[in-house]
Amino acid sequence: MKHRHLGNTDMDLSIVSYGASSLGAEFRSVDVDEALAAVPAAIECGMNFIDTSPYYGRGSGEVLLGIALKDIPRDQYYLGTKLGRYHAAHFDFSAKRVVESVDVSLHRLGTDYLDVILCHDIEFVERQQIVDETLPALRKIQQQGKVRYIGVSGYPMSNFKFILDQTDLDVVLSYNHYTLQNTMFHDLVPYLESKGVGIINAAPFSARLLTNAPLPPWHKATPLIRETCQKAAQHCQSAGVDIAQLALQFSIANPEITTCVTGSANQSRIRQWAEWAETPLDQQLLQEVLKILEPIHNWSYIEGRPENNDSQPTSRKEPHGS
Repeated sequence: MKHRHLGNTDMDLSIVSYGASSLGAEFRSVDVDEALAAVPAAIECGMNFIDTSPYYGRGSGEVLLGIALKDIPRDQYYLGTKLGRYHAAHFDFSAKRVVESVDVSLHRLGTDYLDVILCHDIEFVERQQIVDETLPALRKIQQQGKVRYIGVSGYPMSNFKFILDQTDLDVVLSYNHYTLQNTMFHDLVPYLESKGVGIINAAPFSARLLTNAPLPPWHKATPLIRETCQKAAQHCQSAGVDIAQLALQFSIANPEITTCVTGSANQSRIRQWAEWAETPLDQQLLQEVLKILEPIHNWSYIEGRPENNDSQPTSRKEPHGS
């Protein structure tokens, strides 16, 4: 699998990375044996970065990942987790909890250091705390060698500029914002590059919106968004292509974005992604699908505190004609 360099770090990441949220049963019920087989399958396929969080499965995701990684040499993968979000409405970005969270994650994951740690979904709290308290606490832990690189993750694009206008980060992770339907993250690339920040994209399928699978019950897509994406999926199907293939290929094709994180507890699915990553992108089909999705291009939704979301009103409204 192809690799790209991550910002100013010393890491070359595979263009597809393994997201371990599925080990926490975030999308469906997961059999333990199935979950444990998925992780070595991802590494075998060349995915050398694994992303998780104590939020996934409310701790169980990290525990299962630690078990799955037990017999895999540590130098075969880079490992990232998060902190600050622990349940649907439980957030704690205090310096005290930062120290505790890192130590708990290290124990669960069975390692003595993390390659990346991210402040998770910072749009749900007063973001100034991240600058004033959370990141300074993480820098101290970084100096101790427990964490190599630090950053933030979240949904609104405003998160990243808010933080980076005030302090330095090693890496950022954005999800649902560099897909067939939404390319807002790419608009931020010049700014991120000027700051020397590593750029990680996640969720090329927009939480199943760009697949043929049923959406999870918590998905926020409106009827118009769902209907338009279904039209795109049907168009792909008529061409003999799964829209998920096109979605993944599109999200990893941009050389300015280091890697794309996506996850499954199904090793057959993981191996399929690896095959798609090596398959040429059908440019004609891509343009046809982008045309179908054009009326809903860059549609997004409110996540976290309203004041922490993007200021552009068009990014939050239903597209014209809804």
